[in-house]
Amino acid sequence: MKKILLIGNGAREHAIAEALDRSRHEVEIYAVGGAVNPGIKGLSSKYLVADVCDIDAIREFALEVKPDFAVVGPEAPIEAGVVDMLLDIEIHSASPLQTVGRLESSKSFTRDLLEKYKINGNPLFKVFYDEEGLNNFFEQLEGAGFVVKADGLKGGKGVKVQGDHLEDTEDGIKYALECLKDCGRVVVEEKLVGQEFSLMSFCDGQNVVHMPVSQDHKRAYEGDKGPNTGGMGTYSDADHLLPFLTNEDVKDAAAITKNVAKALFEETGCYFKGVMYGGFIVTKTGVKLIEYNARFGDPEAMNALPLLKTDFVDICEAIISGDLADIDVEFENKATVCKYVVPEGYPDNPVKNEKIEIGEVPDGVKVYFASVDSGDDGLYLCGSRAVAMVGIAEDLKEAEKLAEMAARSVKGPVFHRPDIGTNSLIDKRIKMMESLRGG
Repeated sequence: MKKILLIGNGAREHAIAEALDRSRHEVEIYAVGGAVNPGIKGLSSKYLVADVCDIDAIREFALEVKPDFAVVGPEAPIEAGVVDMLLDIEIHSASPLQTVGRLESSKSFTRDLLEKYKINGNPLFKVFYDEEGLNNFFEQLEGAGFVVKADGLKGGKGVKVQGDHLEDTEDGIKYALECLKDCGRVVVEEKLVGQEFSLMSFCDGQNVVHMPVSQDHKRAYEGDKGPNTGGMGTYSDADHLLPFLTNEDVKDAAAITKNVAKALFEETGCYFKGVMYGGFIVTKTGVKLIEYNARFGDPEAMNALPLLKTDFVDICEAIISGDLADIDVEFENKATVCKYVVPEGYPDNPVKNEKIEIGEVPDGVKVYFASVDSGDDGLYLCGSRAVAMVGIAEDLKEAEKLAEMAARSVKGPVFHRPDIGTNSLIDKRIKMMESLRGG
């Protein structure tokens, strides 16, 4: 019997719970979430409703259930030190400790780490602790464009890009000063032009094993328009590449992650154990790092975990013990398309407490619950991304068709992006990269 503590209540954690439940081992899942996720609850032996950063409540629950290990889904409890607390009571986690979790929780820490250890991937950047030199650096970036990053976890809303969120240098300086006032640090860097991709990697501190690459879609509306969201959907291809990427692009990203894992230990004396998720961009001058996350992506987890052939419990235990090199991690060679069904008005003014109904879902689709509440008469919207529909097939065309059929089956005040994973949108990505590479 393997007792596993799972922290988090989103669709990502639903996918994690399902992967744990598929294990060859007999598994009991003990979940902690800020709200009840009906999918996770159905897979759990016990479910505690508590804030995922409530150290005392999680400690008490963990001491009661005595899990063999823990998996922490979201970033906030990693930053809050939940993994550290669990280790203090002798419960190991397949998730990183707070000090190496700074890879996500501090933009400046990560940029400085790459620079100090001479790791490829940084854009031109500078970390500011006050406004001295700020104007001069913005002048230096004139023409190239700029990005301003608040230093800390901001739920994906701390990064502002010229042209998307900030109009000119005056706007950039104003936002940078707001960030300085808020947390005492701000990162300003050159704007990178190219195509983004996600590479998630299992990491035991010394060894890294990479998952199939995927591409997220942050904008709310079709054609990459509208406000940024937590992610409206993702896709991955059957060859574990993306149509606009080369093998060399992925190798370059993988090398950055491997070097960062090594640098983290040299810098902190602590091994990064968990999932190191790199957001990369392939540009005219090669692969650059946008940012790291210290956990599975959401929705990227829903592309990777359903394809995982290797026992996920074994992987978690190998991450904890440092024996990841001894595990043969395999993924199915299938394409996946994930489309999130979200409330009308999302992300700025989403409807809540409205009932939705999921119709007939075709074979080959995984359904993962996110921000929904299970009432006596069905599911109700809670205000954020509601249900993730993941089509899985031999090729992208069929996977997209399945995901679209499933997303359209949801009735209620909801919408989704029908263009995710379609040939027309992917062709635009391909043409952009051909142009950038001079093809």
